[in-house]
Amino acid sequence: MHTREEQMKAFGRLLDVLDQLREKCPWDKKQTNESLRPNTIEETYELCDALVRGDVNDTMKELGDVLMHLCFYAKIASEKGQFDVADVLTTQADKLIFRHPHVYDPSQVGAPEPKPLPYREACSKEQRETSGNGKFENATTADQVLQNWEQIKLKEKDGNKRVLSGVPSALPSVIKAYRIQDKARNVGFDWEKKENVWEKVREELAELEQELSKPIPADASDEEKRTIRDAQEGELGDYLFSLINAARLYKLNPDNALEKTNAKFIRRFTYVEEHSIRQGKPLTEMTLAEMDALWNEAKQLEKQ
Repeated sequence: MHTREEQMKAFGRLLDVLDQLREKCPWDKKQTNESLRPNTIEETYELCDALVRGDVNDTMKELGDVLMHLCFYAKIASEKGQFDVADVLTTQADKLIFRHPHVYDPSQVGAPEPKPLPYREACSKEQRETSGNGKFENATTADQVLQNWEQIKLKEKDGNKRVLSGVPSALPSVIKAYRIQDKARNVGFDWEKKENVWEKVREELAELEQELSKPIPADASDEEKRTIRDAQEGELGDYLFSLINAARLYKLNPDNALEKTNAKFIRRFTYVEEHSIRQGKPLTEMTLAEMDALWNEAKQLEKQ
């Protein structure tokens, strides 16, 4: 592994290259926050894909792509005189120190600096006093750290005004549901025993089945059909939300679990499709029993 000096030199080189591209490359020169945003989302998903696959080399490369985008946004802001990458890094380091009083001595967190750190300047007097008064210092487990983190964020002058306001609206639905439930848990809104969640899951499943069992009248108007579909969709959402809640309580990540199942389905279905091609028989001409037999073959091969 590289030394800290080598790491800083490599980071500086990336900033130098970005400066040169911004000045000399026609594509880089025309980029804005708005034009970069879709690419950033794509790069983030590519990183997530590499992480799920456990591909170390691809993970390294995709991290570089995401890091370049972060530096690019800071570069654009610096050109407007708003902030630069040093402000981003300093603010983040200050925030981490401030939100981890169980790691950093309160005197370090609140110690006067020759020049007040930007994040410290943005914090209210009440927050500066309470973050280091011992109330949040004694976290010894990961769950306690998360609970402290949420409480400290609510006390910040420019922090979240409500417990759930920090959940980005653009998050994918499964991840968003998990984050909503996790944030609610951190302020004490949770099941007393994780086993109790199954009653809720069964209740939501029963309500979904009941709603789906209602026939749509043949003479129903479009508005009536939409009303029925909305009710069915609502019950499906409640059921999925309860399942995600159960996963959280049992320390399982529902997004990772679903992604693994997606990959498994793709592997098995591809196996079926490849065999149909070798047999010269399109999938559309195969019976369900024939496809099931190939599907089970794929399952058995995975166990070997």
